[in-house]
Amino acid sequence: MAAVQLKNIVKHYEQTPVVHGIDLDIADGEFVVLVGPSGCGKSTLMRMVAGLEEITGGDFYIAGQRANDLPAQQRNIAMVFQSYALYPHLTVYENIAFGPKLRREPEASYRPRIEAAAKMLNLVPYLERLPKALSGGQRQRVAMGRAVVREPALFLFDEPLSNLDAKLRVQMRAEIKSLHQRLKNTVMYVTHDQIEAMTMGDRIVVMNAGRIEQVGKPLDLYDRPANLFVASFIGSPGMNLIAGILSMEEGQPCLRTASNLRIPVPSPVPASGAQQGQAVTLGIRPEHVQAKPSGIIPLAMSIASIEPTGAETYLYGKLDGHPCCLATRERMQIATGERLPLHFPIELCHLFDSQSGLRLN
Repeated sequence: MAAVQLKNIVKHYEQTPVVHGIDLDIADGEFVVLVGPSGCGKSTLMRMVAGLEEITGGDFYIAGQRANDLPAQQRNIAMVFQSYALYPHLTVYENIAFGPKLRREPEASYRPRIEAAAKMLNLVPYLERLPKALSGGQRQRVAMGRAVVREPALFLFDEPLSNLDAKLRVQMRAEIKSLHQRLKNTVMYVTHDQIEAMTMGDRIVVMNAGRIEQVGKPLDLYDRPANLFVASFIGSPGMNLIAGILSMEEGQPCLRTASNLRIPVPSPVPASGAQQGQAVTLGIRPEHVQAKPSGIIPLAMSIASIEPTGAETYLYGKLDGHPCCLATRERMQIATGERLPLHFPIELCHLFDSQSGLRLN
C-alpha cells in the first residue's frame, strides 16, 4: 500500500494544455474516485500516474518516492481497463498468471496467490475456461484477479464498468468496494458516472476542463457543492438552477427573475461580498422541492413530462422559463399540461454567483 501525492501536475500535447496544475493527496489505503465529463482530463491524469503518459510538469510521488521518471513496470501499480484486455487464447488461470510468468516467478510462488484471488472473486469454477466462455462481469473479475495477484501498492481503475449492463454494474460496484475493504489497497478510480462516484469513493475528485473543481466526501459534495459545475454534475437528476438578480425585500434576500418572479434565497455570507443587483443563481435539489403553495409568493411549474420509477416519481417542467424537476415518493394524480404549485424551503436552497459560479451561502 502507498500514499500518493500529485503536485502541480501539468500535461501538454504539443502546445495544447489538457491538464492544468493538479494538486491532490491520496492517503494510504484510501479509495478516491475521479469523476467528470468526457474530455475533462481524468483518464489522462490516471495514465500519467500509471506511467503510460509522460508528465509535462509537476511532481508525482508514490510512497514518498518521486516517480516521474520511473518506468511503468517499476511503479508497483496495477491497472484495470474498460476493455478487460484479456488474452483470448489463454485460460482464466493463464491470464491471471501472465504477469508473474513474465517476471519469471516460479509457479510455486504465484499459484497460491492465484488460488486466493480466484476464491475471493468467485472465479474458481472458471479457471480452465477461455474468456469467450465468460460473461462480461466474469471477464472483468478476471482482469481484477490479474491485478490482485501482482500485490500492487496502488490500484488504478479506468472506467472498468462502462461496458456492462445496468444490473451488472450495480453488482460489480459492490464487488470492487468489497475487494478494497478486504485488501486495504490505495485505489484511484476513474468514471464519468457520478452514481458510481457517490456510491464507491471515500472521497470524490470532481474534474472539469483539466482542473479540479472540488474534492470531498460524497455527501459533502452533494450537500454543499462549491460551485455551479459541481452542483449541476453531482446528483441525478441534477440540481434545479434558476438565474436572476439578488435583491433585499423587507429584510429578506430574494432572487428576482427576468419576468419579475420573486423567490426567497439564503443569506449570502459576508465574505462573499454579494451585493444587491448582482447576478445570482438559486439551486435546489429535486427531492427538496415541495408540491404545495409557497405562502404569499406564487410558484408554479407547468408539467411537461412524468417519469414514474417505482420508488420515486420525477415531474419535469418549466418554472418561469427555467427547467425544473420535482422528485417525490407520493403517488400523485397529475397529468402533463397541468400546473403544480411549488415551495422552495430556504434552508435547503443554495446560492451561487452567476458570473464566477462560486457558492455564496
